[in-house]
Amino acid sequence: MAKILFRCIWVSLILLSQSCANSVQPSANVATNAQPRTDVITAEGQAAINNDMPLLARKQALQDAIRQASMQSSVNIHSRTLVDQNDVSLDTFALSTAASVNNTTVVKEWPANNIYHVIAMVELSADNSCTTHYRKRIIATGFPLAKQEQVTGYETQDLSSGIPRELNNLLIESGDFIGSNATNINLYPRADLAPALQDQSAYRSSNFGAGASGTGIVELQSNTAYRPSKVMQLAVSNGVQFVLSGVIRDLEVESTEYMRGAGPLAYVRSLAREVVAKRGIGIDVFVHDGFSGALIYQQRYVDTVDGDVWIPASYTVGSERFNSTSTGEKIAQIIDRASVDIRHSLSCYPFATRIIDIKNDKVVIDAGTQERINVGDQLAVYTTSGNDLNLDGGTSFIGRDRQPTGVLTIRSVTPRYSTGKLEIPARELGVKVGDWVKSW
Repeated sequence: MAKILFRCIWVSLILLSQSCANSVQPSANVATNAQPRTDVITAEGQAAINNDMPLLARKQALQDAIRQASMQSSVNIHSRTLVDQNDVSLDTFALSTAASVNNTTVVKEWPANNIYHVIAMVELSADNSCTTHYRKRIIATGFPLAKQEQVTGYETQDLSSGIPRELNNLLIESGDFIGSNATNINLYPRADLAPALQDQSAYRSSNFGAGASGTGIVELQSNTAYRPSKVMQLAVSNGVQFVLSGVIRDLEVESTEYMRGAGPLAYVRSLAREVVAKRGIGIDVFVHDGFSGALIYQQRYVDTVDGDVWIPASYTVGSERFNSTSTGEKIAQIIDRASVDIRHSLSCYPFATRIIDIKNDKVVIDAGTQERINVGDQLAVYTTSGNDLNLDGGTSFIGRDRQPTGVLTIRSVTPRYSTGKLEIPARELGVKVGDWVKSW
């Protein structure tokens, strides 16, 4: 009887545990499949109608409505007040929003008293990601080694060009980018100073009284400023919006010399490090905006690997044999993480391309169906205003100031190019070949 009672209790416990597990499982699925929270806010925006261009005013009013909606969702406020001898010498107030725009629907719009009004429903997401519509062009440049001696002549020499090549390939495969490779170009003659784009001519080697041997110390000839024009020229010459670059900071293998101890055991340990060692991996990834030359993405990826840390000379980055090595596997993981991070970081960045031809009232831009341009799309036209902007008395060229001057409505599209029309003829707006057009 006791045995029967024990078995009944045991079976009851098993059934109860299964029931609890089944009851918990749905909630786990709900948590896993939970979607990021989104808010839909209705807001009104306004903009002045200047130079008889209501279309430009409409776009600016819509942007104002989006700003108003964003401020209702999540706002970070920064203020600063300085008092000098009982007088306020500085009083600043700034605010920024933390939400990202997923979708916008115009509910009502009308012009009145030379002011354009727009009421829009704005869908905001708290995860700082946007729905990508246009495919953006990006070019990959080489990733120089900060310390060339960390990769021996018996190892692969494909890292400097292979890492950006494979990273660019992943960006292309995502469908958000159109990529090209220029991994033979090195933006950083001094890789240890990247992402600053110093020119080699700004440095000189000097000996400081060290006798015949000399110290070979490198010093600056003058104060050299950051020069984004190098990036801008690369973007213009290759017809791209972004420039991908980077530096291989670290691939150092721990020393094979034993630091302490003596005798056969220490000697065996030092020999073992030739086969089983530890290696550090550090890769910096940068993305510059070709429109302004600004550095818009910077991230360092680090990892370590143990065991057989060497990559044979015949292996190329991205190959199955490369990924089968311990170091190659870690580098492949870094490349994958970097591609995801870049896509997320640039998802909200506006699409931009250049005007390549103007014929009477028709404006041709360097983008077509491959960039997902459609008939009816409207893009802002940015023209250069004023003189070139320079720093340090004109030694560091950083480009020209650009202002939105009109709206280009796309009328026809080919796989490679698109043609549109402005509200006012291009010559009256000062629009010319080489000017930029951007999405809103």
